[in-house]
Amino acid sequence: MQDIVLGIGGWLTLQALGLEVDVCHLNEGHAALVVLERARHAMQQHQMSFWEALWATRAGNVFTTHTPVAAGFDTFPPALLEQYLPYFQGYLSQLGLPLGELMALGRRDPHDTQEPFNMAYLAMRGCGIAHGVSRLHGIVSRRLFQPLYPRWPVHDVPIGHITNGVHAPSWDSPWADTLWTDACGKGRWGSPFEPLADAIQCLSDAELWQCRAAERQDLVRYARQRLALQLGQRGAYPEVVTQAAQVLDPNILTLGFARRFTAYKRPNLLLQDPQRLLRLLCDPQRPVQLIVAGKAHPHDAEGKQMVQAWATFMQQPVVQQHAVFLEDYDMALAQELVQGVDVWINTPKRPWEACGTSGMKVLVNGGLNLSELDGWWAEAYTPEVGWALGDGQEHNEPEWDAVEAAQLYTLLEQHIVPEFYDRDAQGIPHAWVARMRASMSSLAPQFSSSRMLCDYVERLYLPAAHAVQRRLAQGGRLGRQLYAWHQALTARWHEIHWGALEVHQEDDTWVFRVQLFLGDIDPQWVRVELYAEPVAEEQPIRIVMQQGEALAGAINGYTYQGSVTTSRPGWHFTPRMLPFHPEVQVPLEASQIAWQR
Repeated sequence: MQDIVLGIGGWLTLQALGLEVDVCHLNEGHAALVVLERARHAMQQHQMSFWEALWATRAGNVFTTHTPVAAGFDTFPPALLEQYLPYFQGYLSQLGLPLGELMALGRRDPHDTQEPFNMAYLAMRGCGIAHGVSRLHGIVSRRLFQPLYPRWPVHDVPIGHITNGVHAPSWDSPWADTLWTDACGKGRWGSPFEPLADAIQCLSDAELWQCRAAERQDLVRYARQRLALQLGQRGAYPEVVTQAAQVLDPNILTLGFARRFTAYKRPNLLLQDPQRLLRLLCDPQRPVQLIVAGKAHPHDAEGKQMVQAWATFMQQPVVQQHAVFLEDYDMALAQELVQGVDVWINTPKRPWEACGTSGMKVLVNGGLNLSELDGWWAEAYTPEVGWALGDGQEHNEPEWDAVEAAQLYTLLEQHIVPEFYDRDAQGIPHAWVARMRASMSSLAPQFSSSRMLCDYVERLYLPAAHAVQRRLAQGGRLGRQLYAWHQALTARWHEIHWGALEVHQEDDTWVFRVQLFLGDIDPQWVRVELYAEPVAEEQPIRIVMQQGEALAGAINGYTYQGSVTTSRPGWHFTPRMLPFHPEVQVPLEASQIAWQR
């Protein structure tokens, strides 16, 4: 019911408000039913069939997937959908869409009547653009959605990425806001990014370090107040509440993290060796303090146990001056934490963090990140801006958590703590401040919502708006043509077959000639390519082959020729045939493919 209200009701609401929109952005699959209602609206406006209307409107729908696991998709068993048949029967009759065809839009196998209805699959089939929320998440999402594109390489699955960003003015401290405003002016986050980076480079080490000290002091003051409040609410003795004013120290290295406590986020990685953590916190020469916050889902028993483990650790008298767990985690607490911590710790299990934005929020305040190479940090990390956990690979070995926990302790003991306390005569840790400067100048602008919005507008919204306008112009003429084109292509695809392939080498260039018989398919409807899988970190190689002379005695048979200069062997390359139309997104809208072998 929620998805019906959000999708179908959402479009109806836009119509009731008199808002004519070109681009409809689906955030996750929850709103995917909007593609049906938008198509129905086009049917009424232009007297089209449902499929013509879907082809016409799909170009204006944009789909963002956020989950890195298939279990995160909304799926509904067929029996549950049948409960809503009294509503859907009338609605589907308006669409002219049999229930079976609707169900097929949300299934990997359209013919499997027992397969659940997947809202993310409906979104993919009803949108003209799809993307993930970080570079790594784009890679993960291509793997997740590959079943919708059988025989297509994972690199060709039509999902890109736009990495999330955060609204810096919502998360900067008063001290950081003054710093950025003085350096860049009041229009700092609405202007091009280059002046932001240049302005931070011009600030002195003393200015940056003074800002960091003021932010840390504010956080310590807030943490003491919040701790006293939660102790009082628990009925603690007055002298215990009073002692809250003595915890923490505004002059020592402050680590922090806050998150939903659940297994894949591994919030207890830092607790793998409690004694080693205790030695870090209580070092008399170079002490460390820790502020933790977070909640577990009410039904997540394992997450609750993780919260309890931290609470138990922090109840030790020797720990209480150096570490606090702040309860009732909310946005107000998050703001204080990201403004005041020196190092933000994030320890998800790669690649389960689709993007993550908590670590982005410390950037504007001069905080540094110590994070798993997952989500946004996998593309943001360089050695001069922070520290990285893991080896950039996926690991399912049970012992891997212990490996990364040891790495976490070592980074703190041998690199982070010594760098923080390595001061000059004026008390400034220049190496630390240099890292702050690099992070603030290069990462804060890059992972801001200003950059993200520019990406959305330029890469998604404007192309989608122009495409849907073309398809709906003249009563949806192009949309009708594209549907007819796809119907004809689909009906004739089985007629194609490959002939002989000739391969020879000229110096360091491979030359390929292949025969192709198209049946009744117009040669202009297809593209023939040479394809090679990527090696290491390279991109796949795709070379368009040129249509040559017609084959003697053949009906609609041609030779296609292509060449590639490479050190790779010729057998790495395979000819393939794809649908082609300048107005169609392949394979998102036309997923046929034929391989020579």
